[in-house]
Amino acid sequence: MKPAPFAILLAFASSAAIAQDSNDLRVRVGLGAQLRPEYLGSDNTQIAPLWDIDIARGTKPFHFEAPDDKFGIALISSDTFSAGPTAHVEWKRKESDVGAPVGKVPTTFEAGVFAQFLPTQSIRLRGDVRKGIGGHEGVVGGLSIDKIWRDGDKYVFSVGPRISFSDAKYQRAYFGVDTEASTASGLPAYRPGGGLHAAGVASGLSYQFSDRFGMFGFARYERLIGDAAKSPIVRELGSRDQLSGGLGLSYTFTIQR
Repeated sequence: MKPAPFAILLAFASSAAIAQDSNDLRVRVGLGAQLRPEYLGSDNTQIAPLWDIDIARGTKPFHFEAPDDKFGIALISSDTFSAGPTAHVEWKRKESDVGAPVGKVPTTFEAGVFAQFLPTQSIRLRGDVRKGIGGHEGVVGGLSIDKIWRDGDKYVFSVGPRISFSDAKYQRAYFGVDTEASTASGLPAYRPGGGLHAAGVASGLSYQFSDRFGMFGFARYERLIGDAAKSPIVRELGSRDQLSGGLGLSYTFTIQR
């Protein structure tokens, strides 16, 4: 879900009617809470905000968006294909989160590209790849397939598999244990390589109670695989199984043009 605090304020300030003119813009903003792992490989969860923003023109349905899509701008777009830049912020991992002196990973801004293809209106394939700027400084990305059921904006439900991949620099930041960290923590030294690091499934749901008010939520499970799963940080201090989920309320308003 993509952050849009300015839109949340605008939503409550707006008193315009739901769009009827094809030139008007409908904006749907949502706010809620989610449970997610404290860090990649953790066996503990934390509560975090959950937000979303969607924009549609006139009475057209909002475009489908999976709950784990990273922020993206479609510079190339058609009915079946879109592509463009994407960005994501991966929050820092502290040693206190892990419970051992294995090194921290600073907050990382990730920038890259995405592409998605809809062979039918009920199937979507999407892939993205991003480079870390600061923080882990690695390359990370994912591939997903979603099966979609929807009735316009009344309800949208999706579910599908995911795989995540990364290079050695990314995996060493989150799963590696260098000699210094091994001495300090008592964990065996470990130097992972790149490749697939997780596989799982994600589902999302949005439902409109009325033209203005609705709800949205998601559930996601992934299991660490490959070198990530063999890390002593995961095996001895964390978990291969990563669960997350969230629920929120949404409000739709109109920007008349």
